[in-house]
Amino acid sequence: MGKYTKQDIIQLVEENDVEFIRLQFTDMFGNLKNVAITSSQLERALDNKCMFDGSSIDGFTRIEESDMYLYPDLDTFQIFPWRPQHGRVARLICDIYHPDGTPFEGDPRHILKKVLREAADMGYKFYVGPECEFFLFHTDEDGQPTTVTHEKAGYFDVSPLDLGENARRDIVLTLEQMGFEIEASHHEVAPAQHEIDFRYRNALRTADNIMTFKFVVKSIAKRHGLYASFMPKPVAGVDGSGMHINMSLNYGDKNIFAYHDDQIGLSDEAYYFIAGLLRHARAMTLITNPIVNSYKRLVPGYEAPVDIAWSETNRSPLIRVPSARGKSTRVEYRSPDPSANPYLALAVCLAAGLDGIRNKIEPPAAVNQNVYEMSPEEKEQQGIDHLPYNLKEAIIAFQTDALMKEVIGEHVTPKFIAAKRNEWSSYHEHVSQWEIDEYLYKI
Repeated sequence: MGKYTKQDIIQLVEENDVEFIRLQFTDMFGNLKNVAITSSQLERALDNKCMFDGSSIDGFTRIEESDMYLYPDLDTFQIFPWRPQHGRVARLICDIYHPDGTPFEGDPRHILKKVLREAADMGYKFYVGPECEFFLFHTDEDGQPTTVTHEKAGYFDVSPLDLGENARRDIVLTLEQMGFEIEASHHEVAPAQHEIDFRYRNALRTADNIMTFKFVVKSIAKRHGLYASFMPKPVAGVDGSGMHINMSLNYGDKNIFAYHDDQIGLSDEAYYFIAGLLRHARAMTLITNPIVNSYKRLVPGYEAPVDIAWSETNRSPLIRVPSARGKSTRVEYRSPDPSANPYLALAVCLAAGLDGIRNKIEPPAAVNQNVYEMSPEEKEQQGIDHLPYNLKEAIIAFQTDALMKEVIGEHVTPKFIAAKRNEWSSYHEHVSQWEIDEYLYKI
């Protein structure tokens, strides 16, 4: 049973003087899109009669079959609290459908729903809590983003060192007005870097919330004269921004990752889930770290994982099991960054974990020493592989993994790979300022 009915939405729009409704959806790269309608068209939208040109959206359809329909998820109705009080603006997140009433196979939300149904068929509910990091930079005289910041704050610093504290506070208050339960917010390691953590939800709502979170952060930052960037590594020489994914599976009301008789409190299913993530980690990286810049973050020395290992005690490997147990037992996957499409990222994480459970894959021994300080020989002795070093390696790894291609689907996979090959080629052919500085005067 949903939270809202059609009549509830109509009544909320009337009572709150909502004039514009944004029908939001996401392209295959995780970019938020919308079709805006006035309140006079609301009933038509709620009857799934709003159409748009799918051929104009990356990864959607060809011009010969471009008509697509927006099916609003009524439970995602939300009024934007920072917009005017008269003629207010609201949104509904939508699924994408073909004219014949079948779900569009290229809709990232549909791809996640498909894997969630597989989990449900096994009796599982998938819960996720993200840790989203971002930078707050100054804008130039034209209002365009820069990577300039005047602050020198670090981990957990407060004002006056933390010059973004007021903006972060307003972001948190706005998110709470929109129904988010904010668990923590703080300044991160790098100057101008921040983190806001919100409470775990079922995976579909979490993916919706990540999209909403990024939209709110950017909107409120702009009102403070700042630019919020979710770019993984916008500044060289400092830590990049990650989006750690904390995951658990429930069977009914029971967290099946918890088992008190185990030495470290984990069930067989938890071990299998970890093993599945490890097995598919290299291929998953194309989805969880999907841009050239992602791999500037995944380097030694900046807290981001580079080695495919797991631990119950330290933060250096790819997978960590936080110390909380019982209902809070979870697996933390540490490589994803906020440039990822959250629907696709959660879909591949769940699919990999379920593959581990289905096939009862045993994980390797936990690595409880600092992986960053291990020599290549030590890693080789323990069978520790590494994540792809760049986007090209990630593309190759993805193409060799049948499960990952199946999850993303026959429609999206070739389009996504083609786009990423073009991105890599463009980057590879570009002559950077570093090359000019390094070679021009020498050669």
